[in-house]
Amino acid sequence: MKVLTANRLTDGIAVWWCETDGWIETILGAKPAASKDEEAALEAVGTEAGRTNFAVDINLIDVNVVEGVPVPVRIRERIRAAGPTNRTDLGKQAEGKLPPQAAPTPFITPANA
Repeated sequence: MKVLTANRLTDGIAVWWCETDGWIETILGAKPAASKDEEAALEAVGTEAGRTNFAVDINLIDVNVVEGVPVPVRIRERIRAAGPTNRTDLGKQAEGKLPPQAAPTPFITPANA
């Protein structure tokens, strides 16, 4: 399965495409494409986002759905979704916007732990 992600051009924040809400800042609302036709539809959305200078680094990424949550397969994408791996007290993971199954494994514990 795949979801559409990009970086918003105005501030560089990682965003994901949500059918109902447009571009959102957490992967939680991203609906994975379950077919090649759905992937093609997401690619069209990405092409438009690039054409209008809304976003850059626009990609379909592989995800697994774990307990109803899209979880990126690659560690790079998990980090983009959650925030820094060396400080789990920062980023979306610290703001409570990401369930534990979607966060990358921290390499270093938080400074205040």
